Amino acid sequence: MRICGPKTSVCCIILSVWGIIMLVLMGIFLYTQSVALAEDLPYDEKVSWKTPQEFLNEAERLYSKSAYNCWIAACLYVVTLVISFQQYYANRKASYTI
Repeated sequence: MRICGPKTSVCCIILSVWGIIMLVLMGIFLYTQSVALAEDLPYDEKVSWKTPQEFLNEAERLYSKSAYNCWIAACLYVVTLVISFQQYYANRKASYTI
């Protein structure tokens, strides 16, 4: 069953591959607690931590949570990639039968 055309399926394949690579690398960098990504952590600015250790524990938790979110999004891109490949081959098969 064809849902999208051949050009759209190729575009989705390219975007999916790019998204997978980007999100997997970003997840790795977040999991290793890269300082460059510290500004992207979703911490609540209104909370004041009593000790520096509480802040560090919260930062570690947020790094891990963000890394897992990136990997989940990469898995969704894998699903999109599979569907796009299926559409590409469905369109290719349809062009041979015409």
